[in-house]
Amino acid sequence: MIGRIIETPDCVAEGAAWLAARDPRFAGALALTGDLPLRRKPDGFGELLSAITSQQISVAAARAIWARMTAAGLIRPEAILAASDEEMRAAGMSGQKIRYARALAEARIDYAALRDQPSEQVIATLVAVPGIGRWTAEIYAMFSLGRADVFAHGDLALQEAARVLFKLDARPTEKAMRGMAEAWSPWRSVAARLLWAYYHVEKSREGIR
Repeated sequence: MIGRIIETPDCVAEGAAWLAARDPRFAGALALTGDLPLRRKPDGFGELLSAITSQQISVAAARAIWARMTAAGLIRPEAILAASDEEMRAAGMSGQKIRYARALAEARIDYAALRDQPSEQVIATLVAVPGIGRWTAEIYAMFSLGRADVFAHGDLALQEAARVLFKLDARPTEKAMRGMAEAWSPWRSVAARLLWAYYHVEKSREGIR
């Protein structure tokens, strides 16, 4: 089962209202954050290649590299497989990211078929590619495929937001977060949006931008 697909801001609002009605702490968080963002992204090879490009570097650096990759035409599988290491390095890709980019191109994933597959199957397909971890696969399922019931349990910002919102003694582990999130089904992706937004509100209160 694929479940609900988040297509519009109204879908996000529906999920947020569902969460707020079932837990007053979510209702309080939503009052602070206001309307939650849609955050839909394209699906396909380019989106995952962009994620690989962005790993472990600043947002500004990632944007600069992606702009050079785009200008050089290095955003399609066939272009990646045909390019030399020197061409990829000239765009700003490290040796490791070049290997990951080639692995993604060689995987020949049927991205259209992913749209009709259960979320766990999507995630399993993506994490089989070197350079794509579970977090990246979950984010792809959430925002590129619009899955309403996916959650990034290992995300530190989500864990920290949950610690503050639910007044926990410590940041929940990935396993504990997985257990907590079960109560937020079938709108776990909206719960993630709300917790991310709440995290930014709390950090802004602390003077951290």
